[in-house]
Parts: sequence; C-alpha cells; structure tokens
Amino acid sequence: MRRVEVIPFSNRWKLEFEKEAANLQEIFGTEIIEIHHIGSTSVQGLSAKPIIDILPVVKDISQVDQYNGKMAGIGYVAKGENGILGRRYFQKGGDERSHHLHIYENGSSEIDRHLAFRDFLRAHPKQAKGYGSLKEKLAQQFPYDIESYIKGKDQLASQIEREAIVWYRKTMGKG
Repeated sequence: MRRVEVIPFSNRWKLEFEKEAANLQEIFGTEIIEIHHIGSTSVQGLSAKPIIDILPVVKDISQVDQYNGKMAGIGYVAKGENGILGRRYFQKGGDERSHHLHIYENGSSEIDRHLAFRDFLRAHPKQAKGYGSLKEKLAQQFPYDIESYIKGKDQLASQIEREAIVWYRKTMGKG
C-alpha cells in the first residue's frame, strides 16, 4: 500500500525536473514543443508529495503512443488518456512514484489550466501556504488512503483553480 507523504519544498525538485526534461527531449526530439514543470513541486515553498509533475507540449498527440517502448526503457508506464480526453499520461516509480507526465497537444486548454494553477500559486504565496498546510494535514490524517487525501483537498484545489484561471487570463491577456 502506497503511503501518502507530503514534505516541505525542496530545491532538488527543480533539478529533478530539468534532468527528466532533458531525457524526454532526447526521446521525443522535435515532437516536443516545450516542457513545463507543473504541480506542487514547481511552486517555491509549497509542501508537496515528492512526485515531479511534467507537462510536455507536443505537435501531434496521436504520435505519442509510438514512443511507449522508449518511455518504458527509462522507467515509465504508459496509461493512455487515463480519464482525460486528448492527454497521454505516464507514471514512473511504481508504488514509490517519482514522476507523472501529462502530455498534451499544442493548443489544448488543459495546458493553460495547469499553467494557471502553477503560476497563480507562485504569485500568491498566502494561498500556496494554505494549500500546502491543508495537504500536510490530510497526509497525516489519511497516511494510507490516497482517495480520502485527494477528496479532502479537492474543494480548495477547485477554488484555487477557478481563481487562477481568471487571474491567468487577465495576466496573460487571454480573455
């Protein structure tokens, strides 16, 4: 059974992202347009599960599946869309998960959603601190119940996401 662990921010997460981004760039080559570090490990000072979330943006999502063998070669398990239309999702690390990849085609609205959440928390440390505190509390309350952990943070995460999208559109001139 996987333990729900939330730990204080670590500067090493950025280095882990950069190392993995280089590996992905080598595998996908020119299919990748850009690679973003997303999720809680990408927000300075935010407590997080020590899993690096990565969002590669590709030219053509239908081409991604042909790389599944190479991805397996560096430890990733392909999960297909995994519940989100137009995404390719990969996990690395088995029960001791270390990386999640959320691959989207250029132009997907999911890209802005993820970047809005990340950038909003980076620009609003008070909200980031509150979100991190809730995650720490939930991890202590539900150390072996990931579903309850996720359910417990869902309301606040959804509220932050709604605020983040409005803020992002204003800030980025996208709406």
